[in-house]
Amino acid sequence: MEADGFVRRRRMTAETTGSDPGVAGASAGSEVRWLGGRFWGVSESIVGSLTPRIGGETELQTVDFIRSAQDAQTEDTEPDYEGLPQGASTSTHMLAGAVAGIMEHCIMFPIDCVKTRMQSLQPDPAARYRNVMDALRRIVATEGVWRPMRGLNATAVGAGPAHALYFASYEKLKKTLSDVIHPGANSHLANGTAGCVATLLHDAVMNPTEVVKQRMQMYNSPYRGVMDCVRAVWQKEGPAAFYRSYTTQLTMNVPFQALHFMTYEYLQELLNPHRQYNPSSHMLSGALAGAIAASTTTPLDVCKTLLNTQESLALSSLSSGQGPGQSQGAHRHISGLAHAFRTVYRLGGLKGFFKGVQARIIYQMPSTAISWSVYEFFKYGLTKHQHNKRRTQHMEAEI
Repeated sequence: MEADGFVRRRRMTAETTGSDPGVAGASAGSEVRWLGGRFWGVSESIVGSLTPRIGGETELQTVDFIRSAQDAQTEDTEPDYEGLPQGASTSTHMLAGAVAGIMEHCIMFPIDCVKTRMQSLQPDPAARYRNVMDALRRIVATEGVWRPMRGLNATAVGAGPAHALYFASYEKLKKTLSDVIHPGANSHLANGTAGCVATLLHDAVMNPTEVVKQRMQMYNSPYRGVMDCVRAVWQKEGPAAFYRSYTTQLTMNVPFQALHFMTYEYLQELLNPHRQYNPSSHMLSGALAGAIAASTTTPLDVCKTLLNTQESLALSSLSSGQGPGQSQGAHRHISGLAHAFRTVYRLGGLKGFFKGVQARIIYQMPSTAISWSVYEFFKYGLTKHQHNKRRTQHMEAEI
């Protein structure tokens, strides 16, 4: 992108405390209130930091005056919302990505809680559900209305920086690789490769959050809150427990994100060939891309959930099935992708690899649709402000 060429054609786009529902509800309710406060504070700081860029009232009045003095041919041209001045694009991608990630995970959090429980290999009889709606109804009725939201604050803290790195690195690598592979046009190979590399950074930040979140989402979770969970895991299992599923998560997310980004970009070529800001095309492309990628990688997601939660009933089943000469401590932990695969097959057979697939797809479709539409909206808005500022400065210089 040239330093002063800021209007040009877009080439591509980018875990209940015991069995007391009251305690669980209070804990989850405090997490939601905490999250609301954080959103308010962050929103104020973002608005404050952007105000100098957007321009004050005086500057806007100047724009109106200048426009009234110009010929009709100088009326605004809608800017290409990826065509930012050089140096602003990375911060824009990071801000838009952080907001998109937080909203994506928070809005869809109750479905994510259901997905985690439905992927349990040896669920408690009170936590066996027929489908997603049955699970939500029973969780709320027996454990409290706020129970599906426990662990939300941990997710919000991790999702912001994880998605900021995710989208910023994706956009940068996509452009760089496309210039090499297919100059001047969209490259599916560049999109897939950039998505894979961006996943490495995203999962490095998000994996500890996933461990805490999924342990708090499980039925009859023993942890009082996020910090209690962090302390307990650190003291009993060591710091490595927060990254026990990292290689499995990468093994799942690399193909997931490759499929996700390639499908999204392909659908954008079909539905939005001129790459304009089009919310309906962003939502539809994101939903379909998320559904395809989610259904394909469900077996790996089941293994990741098992590694994160270290499901107690599954561990008990493994220990009780050992031979007389084997140590009862041999299955104190499930570690590694191969061990997780063997455990899933032993306890659930081939069907075990697709436990919770319905909940996963129902979660991923709106989740990716929200993520892409919020990301594109913020990117568009910030780009338009930058465009207007540059245009005003240019006309003031001419006057």
